[in-house]
Amino acid sequence: MIDASYSPRHFRWSLEEKVGTVTLCRPERKNPLTFESYAELRDTFRALTHAPDVKAVIIGGAEGNFCSGGDVHEIIGPLTKMDVTGLLDFTRMTGDLVRAMRLCPQPIVAAVDGTCAGAGAILAMASDIRIATSRAKTAFLFVRVGLAGCDMGACAILPRLIGHGRASELLYSGRVMTAEEGERWGFFNRVVGEAELAAEALRMARELAHGPTFAHGMTKRMLHREWNMSIDEALEAEAQAQTLCMRTEDFRRAWRAFATRSVPIFEGN
Repeated sequence: MIDASYSPRHFRWSLEEKVGTVTLCRPERKNPLTFESYAELRDTFRALTHAPDVKAVIIGGAEGNFCSGGDVHEIIGPLTKMDVTGLLDFTRMTGDLVRAMRLCPQPIVAAVDGTCAGAGAILAMASDIRIATSRAKTAFLFVRVGLAGCDMGACAILPRLIGHGRASELLYSGRVMTAEEGERWGFFNRVVGEAELAAEALRMARELAHGPTFAHGMTKRMLHREWNMSIDEALEAEAQAQTLCMRTEDFRRAWRAFATRSVPIFEGN
């Protein structure tokens, strides 16, 4: 169960005022991922589907870096010795992490500082909102280790965020995207000072957590599903989704607040 008492082994978790925070915490190596942390993150985001106390999530890294990607010694080395079955199990598992992030109903805010590389760049990409510092250096560097850019959904999601040509450049070259480029291209929603990052991510997450969270979950679901729909299909799907939202008590709360010129207090039902 994902609540305030949840105690994962491979990263830090906290829950306060409906906002859950995931902190990758191997700062001595810029917070890399291991086989175990990939799996635990996947399981955590899957479980968030059934976590009514959590209304929004922040993901960040400890001590000035977001995530340096898969640990070179603990992941890349062992991968060179695996057979095809083992390799496919791994790549499917990492893809399942992205799937779990996109399917959990809570909006995810990535707070990106310093190194954001490889699988770390994917974690930021798979989030709903990305806030960075000017120190953020994002690189989809799979090509630098002889791999394709098509990793963990990058070829599907990144072009939708920044455009096909820009995504192609980053995925073919593996070069660093600066924070300024990331904001200008639409990867980052905003760039803030280093001292402001945690507060700005928390402000955004709290705003989402205290909003109409049933409706937020519906928005996230439709943003995900409509990638594969025609306009006609999307219009019908949205008509049905919005009908469900119109049946919520939050919708009625908003109407009563409007009628009485007060501020609605949403409860997510």
